[in-house]
Amino acid sequence: MVKGINLADHLDPTPRILMGPGPSNVNYRVYRAMMTPVIGYLDPQLLKCMDEISEMLRALFQTKNRVTLAISATGSAGMEASFVNFVEPGDTVIVGVNGFFAQRMTEVAERCGAKVIRVEEEWGKIVPPERLIKALQENPNAKICALVHGETSTGIKQPLEEVGEYCKKRDILFVVDAVTSLGGCELKVDEWGIDVCYSCTQKGLSVPPGLSPITVSPKAMDVLYSRKTKVQSFYLDLIKLEKYWGEERVYHHTAPASMLYALREGLRIIFEEGLEERFKRHEILSKRLRMELDQLGFKPFAQEGYRLPMLTSVILPSDVEDFPTRRRLLNEYRIEVGGGLGHLKGKIWRIGLMGETCQIQNIHALIAALKEILA
Repeated sequence: MVKGINLADHLDPTPRILMGPGPSNVNYRVYRAMMTPVIGYLDPQLLKCMDEISEMLRALFQTKNRVTLAISATGSAGMEASFVNFVEPGDTVIVGVNGFFAQRMTEVAERCGAKVIRVEEEWGKIVPPERLIKALQENPNAKICALVHGETSTGIKQPLEEVGEYCKKRDILFVVDAVTSLGGCELKVDEWGIDVCYSCTQKGLSVPPGLSPITVSPKAMDVLYSRKTKVQSFYLDLIKLEKYWGEERVYHHTAPASMLYALREGLRIIFEEGLEERFKRHEILSKRLRMELDQLGFKPFAQEGYRLPMLTSVILPSDVEDFPTRRRLLNEYRIEVGGGLGHLKGKIWRIGLMGETCQIQNIHALIAALKEILA
């Protein structure tokens, strides 16, 4: 017996419509793929699965980078890997800070010993590219410039092209967080001059959390190979990970076979739909959601012209209580939406239309529920 636990009780979570900032709902085909037999980490069938994942991730990131793989951990590990591999003590890192996860970038870089220069902007607004370029000009020794493409805390879609073009012509690595944006909108890693780009599986890819897709340019790998010190993390060392995912097949860790099956199937679903159609679906339905919410008094929070299609942030009407309303949505209607983070707690909602969740019937369900609750 285990004290306080009835071992006869089976785990049976209530199904939800996941309209928060992540995770998103998962297609039955992905669950079915996860039920297939676990095999060894060097089994030829698993290695073939990994090769297929890498190839599909290259197409999704729109890159030819040889080092494109999925780290066996959540998206936060992708962020850690993007700094721990390329930052050595004393390096200068410039970060555009306009939200919770950009702030986390600065914390991770500082833990690696970086001298962090913050280019700050109000939450809910983009960091103007000209300000970032000015900071880079004022700090010509900067090693990394980092931005969040889709800021999960605010619903902002940060423009990347100008900064990427500037970094591309210099010895500056451009690091981009695409945790929320990958799979839901255009992301052109090679064309935009991005050197390191990481994401997660549980948002735009509609796969359970547990892996962090990442792609690394040859320019960034050259920097990694020329380090003066060892990468601080053994588990997140991209040199070692590349040797496992690449042709050498050198053992590094026991890969989570079931999660790799899930990612492979999730990527297959994406490419069956087609990127252009998928991005169009997110754009059209996000506009519909914003229109419906506006009629209920929920006004957009993120800067106009730079709003994420897969995550809508709205300001709560004065007569709507944050937590009690979200609790009723969850308990009575089985709909999850996200509240604000940091100083935005209790002031905004973050409503996700990511991947599998991005369906017109889910918008209908949310709006109908809100009309009943607010009546």
